[in-house]
Amino acid sequence: MLGIHRTSEAFLLDQQRVVRYHGRIDDRNSYTTKKDKAEREDLKLAATELLDGKPVSVPETPVEGCLIARPKKSSTGPVTFTKDVLPIFQKACQECHHAGTAAPFSLLTYGDAVNWSAMIKEVVQERRMPPWHADPRHGHFSNNRALSPAEIKTLVDWVEQGTPEGKAEDAPPAKEFADGWRIGKPDVIFEIPKEVSIPANGTMPYKYMVTETNFKEDMWIEAAEARPGNRAVVHHIIVFTMLPGAKKPISEKNWIVAAAPGDEPLRLPPGVGRKIPAGSKLVWQLHYTPTGKPETDRSQVGFKFCKTPPEKTARVYGIDNKRFIIPSGNANYRVEARHTVGHPVTLLGMMPHMHLRGKSFEYKATYPDGRTEVLLSVPQFDFNWQNSYRLEKPLLIPEGTKIDCVAQFDNSPGNPANTDATTKVTWGDQTWEEMMIGYLDFIE
Repeated sequence: MLGIHRTSEAFLLDQQRVVRYHGRIDDRNSYTTKKDKAEREDLKLAATELLDGKPVSVPETPVEGCLIARPKKSSTGPVTFTKDVLPIFQKACQECHHAGTAAPFSLLTYGDAVNWSAMIKEVVQERRMPPWHADPRHGHFSNNRALSPAEIKTLVDWVEQGTPEGKAEDAPPAKEFADGWRIGKPDVIFEIPKEVSIPANGTMPYKYMVTETNFKEDMWIEAAEARPGNRAVVHHIIVFTMLPGAKKPISEKNWIVAAAPGDEPLRLPPGVGRKIPAGSKLVWQLHYTPTGKPETDRSQVGFKFCKTPPEKTARVYGIDNKRFIIPSGNANYRVEARHTVGHPVTLLGMMPHMHLRGKSFEYKATYPDGRTEVLLSVPQFDFNWQNSYRLEKPLLIPEGTKIDCVAQFDNSPGNPANTDATTKVTWGDQTWEEMMIGYLDFIE
């Protein structure tokens, strides 16, 4: 009777059951931001005005939340789930949208898709899903999740014509997922050594933990996946190798795999591996964000081993700049970092990293012959999706090549994710501080 469309809508009625306010509860949560405290409590303000006998000054506010689907199923139609929609889901959606992963619902079956059909239509039209932020003019990427205009039209047409299922024989073979592991069933699984308790509120510093591998010989991995035990509180995980007798427990040279929203597991090409020497330990860097209630976590990492010793070694390097100060109120602050390649390498992919004030990020190569090339451009960086970008074809980077990373930050009130536009911002671990790192995945 109220015409509710989304799960998060609030309605305030007076004594005569007349709707006096309709909209959000407050401005704390949105599709892309989550503030620790609301800046405007819309429902409370409206109720206060109503109880004081005053007209509600803002009777309606926009609402962001999940559309409530009321699907009208059709048995016929030119666009069907089995023939047209399911192949798109398998290509761009199902790797995350299946049980045990970060996505909030599955998209493996017709029933799953029908239940979320209204939301599917909205997020693909607005290009909020699938999450992909690379400028298509620069580079070709094997993990490109972006939907083409034709694919978006197919999904929208399917919803608008009543979500017909189609014939079972038209469906492609179902994709199989091993108990939520995106790399398939791991050869070995390690856990953090003990359960972590996360408080309801406040800031939690990075937590570091060590796990024994008990490897008696050198092991090479071709795939690895860090899996949060409690996705509500785990912001990111990085797993490193700590060599026997090492004094410095963490080094990018010993990076194995990471997990963050939007990031992908490690999958290396044939003949390439990441080495874990005999007797090494695993060092975990875990970043937790409180949710408003006490939580616990017991995260894992899974490895798939190379069947034979690989010919080449894959490593990670971060091009960073830690010496910046972003002025308060600045909407377009530029930070640069450069690395000169000391010996030839083969580039596999890139992953830009910033925090809430991150606005854009670009990798640019200047080759020894003077030629320049934009390797990756992310014109609208979104901290909620720490995407990695895997090159469709590995790229040989000659010795002497200069790789420049340029980041833009928005520390103005116009940035809805900004926690405080009145303060200057420097490097720091927490999301309300900033980072500027251009990670490279490469073969030595």
